[in-house]
Amino acid sequence: MIQELHDIQASTGAEFISSVTEANVPVSFGNDAEAILASRQGVILCDRTHWGRLEVSGEDRLRFLHNQSTNNFNILQPGQGCDTVFVTSTARTIDLATAIITEDTVLLLVSPSRRQKLLELLDRYIFPMDKVELKDVTDATATFSLIGPQSDKLLDKLGITGIEGKPYGTHNLIENSTDKGSIRIVVGSGLATSGYTIIVNGNQAANLWDKLVQNGAIPAGDRVWEYLRIEQGRPAPDFELTDEYNPLEARLLNTISYDKGCYIGQETIARLNTYKGVKQQLWGIRLSGDVEVGTAVTIGEEKVGKLTSFVATDEGSFGLAYIRTKAGGEGLKVQVGEIDAEVVNVPFLGSE
Repeated sequence: MIQELHDIQASTGAEFISSVTEANVPVSFGNDAEAILASRQGVILCDRTHWGRLEVSGEDRLRFLHNQSTNNFNILQPGQGCDTVFVTSTARTIDLATAIITEDTVLLLVSPSRRQKLLELLDRYIFPMDKVELKDVTDATATFSLIGPQSDKLLDKLGITGIEGKPYGTHNLIENSTDKGSIRIVVGSGLATSGYTIIVNGNQAANLWDKLVQNGAIPAGDRVWEYLRIEQGRPAPDFELTDEYNPLEARLLNTISYDKGCYIGQETIARLNTYKGVKQQLWGIRLSGDVEVGTAVTIGEEKVGKLTSFVATDEGSFGLAYIRTKAGGEGLKVQVGEIDAEVVNVPFLGSE
């Protein structure tokens, strides 16, 4: 199933990488510059099949997830979705996930490196009396992202209508008579750029990928996703989402409900919000040269933060960094190692 998808991708120049948590990820199609431009002016197609997909079912599924993460699941209806953050008991970040609410299940799209950890974490909190079932459907499904302003026109070419202009997380199940299956189209590309997330059975993935490319989507590898992720400010596990930071510091404000009641990490998040106790925040940082991730951010001799991600863009060096709140925010002039830099806002992150 997925091998057929990889074969089609390889035939169009895909270069693959493998790691402990990710196998055969298309890292580049040899067109990175073209794809980055297309993400701004046209539409690109990113394969996110290596991301985890966890299916939560049973009568108590919404209540269960409501108690496990930062967003309000109890108000969600089938056909809706949201982003939510899974945190530790002290509100340290584990992962930023997308939840898709269907009639019978909640499908969680989670980061590749957090798939197994979240599977084990959620399973640990299912008690005998809970009417909740947890299933890993990653290997049986595929996920693509359409990213760019021409995403609507591409879907229209395929006869997929009725979802344009809907709120983030809204989704439709499209019956695919050709492959005798179905395709779930979700509003939101996974980044700040407009677009859609597509979830499909593994046996339909190759044909759908080919059809999207044939109708004008530019294939883009994981290197382009990482470029756009950093440029737009989406925090990622092991970089911005670690046990050093909480969701308020990561400025994932649209994922947090302050009136939903008790959940794991709630007391810490409520206290930080009530008493304005957020000591550092995540920002973009425009750099005058290349620097290594982990380099200290300073003003004079004083350390005020740390660089967490870096990418060389077509407009110069750019990164993400946690900056001490008292030091300032957008417009702040700093040094990263020996490099001059300026703190800037990024479109993915929220503001008070």
